[in-house]
Amino acid sequence: MRSQKSNVLISALFVVFGGPGLVLVYVPLWITRFRVPPEETRAQIVFAAALILAGLIPLFESIVRFVRVGRGTLVPTAPTERLVVSGLYRLVRNPMYVGVLLSLAGETVLFRSRGLLLFLASAWLATHLFVCFYEEPTLTRRHPEEYPLYRRHVRRWLPRISPWRGP
Repeated sequence: MRSQKSNVLISALFVVFGGPGLVLVYVPLWITRFRVPPEETRAQIVFAAALILAGLIPLFESIVRFVRVGRGTLVPTAPTERLVVSGLYRLVRNPMYVGVLLSLAGETVLFRSRGLLLFLASAWLATHLFVCFYEEPTLTRRHPEEYPLYRRHVRRWLPRISPWRGP
């Protein structure tokens, strides 16, 4: 069993150098060089920034929740010990992925990049396939009673109107 400090460190390193960092920083930098088009209006910049910030909230909330509640990390090879079904997970099964994709959509708006739009579509498809073919079967095996119940009540991508009040 890893300590809470090591779980925080592992999760932080994964965010910076792994999935979220690749999707939100390294690939967009490679595609756009982070150049905002000069004709971008203040309203477009504010809208894009709002999407980016709104997407970062579930990412950081998931880090905290995975470490504190789940006693694990965001990294698939160092998963949580407990199934996390609290916080934003009461509204949607994959708030972290939804948040990352929402932030990427904000970057797509900010940079007005067709390449980033194609990357967003590819990232969503890759995430969807990962969730369907790896994550959900793995969670079903690890939590054979809890996860199927949770899955019946909370949708994969579209948030519920009211939080699930499960076990």
